[in-house]
Amino acid sequence: MPSTAQFLAFIVASLILILIPGPSVMFTVSRALVYGRRQAVLTAWGNASGTFLASALAAVGLGALIQESAVAFAIVKYAGAAYLVYLGVKALRDRKGLMAGPEEESGSPKRALATMAEGFVVGLLNPKTILFYLAMLPQFINTESGSATAQMLLLGAIFAALAALCDTVWGLVASAAREVLRRPRAKRVLNRTGGTALIGLGIAAAAGERA
Repeated sequence: MPSTAQFLAFIVASLILILIPGPSVMFTVSRALVYGRRQAVLTAWGNASGTFLASALAAVGLGALIQESAVAFAIVKYAGAAYLVYLGVKALRDRKGLMAGPEEESGSPKRALATMAEGFVVGLLNPKTILFYLAMLPQFINTESGSATAQMLLLGAIFAALAALCDTVWGLVASAAREVLRRPRAKRVLNRTGGTALIGLGIAAAAGERA
């Protein structure tokens, strides 16, 4: 396992990176503006689950493939970007979600799973997440204390949990703003803002280059 000093350094580095608003924050906030508190929280944890799987893939070597292969990177990048654009268009067209009241936002277990699944796919289909893990996690591995893969999986899980907690806070704040603006016109503006932000995030992801 990582030493205490390495572990604490990883926590500090992770929090610094997580607290700077990025794509996952924008994604969660957009969902909060369109659908409300519950779906924002489910999105945050679904997204974190996807990023954890990304850390697992980096730990077993897929990150190296994406880093070396322009084709592999492009496939994952454009798939993720297309999915974000799809979610943005879906949000813009979702009149039912737009006009839902607090009692309607709880949703069914099926809807909850679907929301988490959407967040999961977005978290997973981000090649830069895998490359980030590939670059960051090895810096905190103690090569004299067991399997490097196991240590990377542990650190990836911790990072994902911290990201989920922070993104949840962002989602709750955004959904609180949505709750204040319950009038139909204001909600239409929020809906368009959230949907447009998702589409913009998808376009930005597609335009991104490998580091």
